[in-house]
Amino acid sequence: MKADIHPQYHLIKVVMTDGAEFMTRSTYGAEGDTLNLDIDPKTHPAWTGGSQQLLDRGGRLSRFNSRFGGLSFAKK
Repeated sequence: MKADIHPQYHLIKVVMTDGAEFMTRSTYGAEGDTLNLDIDPKTHPAWTGGSQQLLDRGGRLSRFNSRFGGLSFAKK
């Protein structure tokens, strides 16, 4: 391995949006820095698998379904 190409791995404090704090090891900042999260992994849809909606803007989805809706790729 090449010397001095890896980032420094050290302890930082992470502060959640609800005020909860914990210590973890990271390459963020310097030893003892604080990382304040802007989004909460307990409630944000990216982590909780929130509901998704498929929006039909300008009839694109309807047009696609009318053209290709009858195609089947399953084995018979």
